[in-house]
Amino acid sequence: MLAVLLPCNIQSASAHEADARAGSERLNSQSREVSKRTADANALASGEAATLSNPAPGSARRMGSAKGPYYVDFRARTAASWGHAFVWYGKTSQREVEVAGLTPAGDTLAYMLGYVMWVPSETGASYGDLDPQYLTASYRVYLNEADAKKVFAYIKQLQANSPVWSAEISNCTAFIGSIAEYMGLKTPVRWTRPEEYVNQLKEMNGGRQFVRLAPEQ
Repeated sequence: MLAVLLPCNIQSASAHEADARAGSERLNSQSREVSKRTADANALASGEAATLSNPAPGSARRMGSAKGPYYVDFRARTAASWGHAFVWYGKTSQREVEVAGLTPAGDTLAYMLGYVMWVPSETGASYGDLDPQYLTASYRVYLNEADAKKVFAYIKQLQANSPVWSAEISNCTAFIGSIAEYMGLKTPVRWTRPEEYVNQLKEMNGGRQFVRLAPEQ
């Protein structure tokens, strides 16, 4: 009896140990993937900042002084549905990237329900927002420090006051459109697909790269 049970117990213990190692490896892999996506986004932002700080020979005259030290980047990416629109914002000389956007909180069910009713929302970075390979459109505008503080505060306020998501009324393009309108930019209709929305936003504003807020703001 002992001769039979002993090998079984050893095999069971080995199986548990293998399962534990596999689980640990999966967690480590997921952690590395998240870190990689964040590093890629920060590296991209840092690279763009370096380009601004050290322009190629002959490009300084074209750039002029229009590009300020702060920016808001209106972006669109691919998604399982019709895409997603969001913003990156921050200081050009820093690696950190702030992300704001409006998405339904939860899985596919929450997204589907959002077409017929209000559903709880999330307003931070969602999966894919930090991955350059998913990017489909981008329109970056620059601000001076005083205006950037006002715009960034408005973005935070908009996040705090956007507790629900609706595909037809309060969606991702409406969210970034509110930011663009606050900055004095012309905006497309909110029901436009994210990629088209960002491209139209850039076209409607003549591709302008520098924004100054109205004095009363």
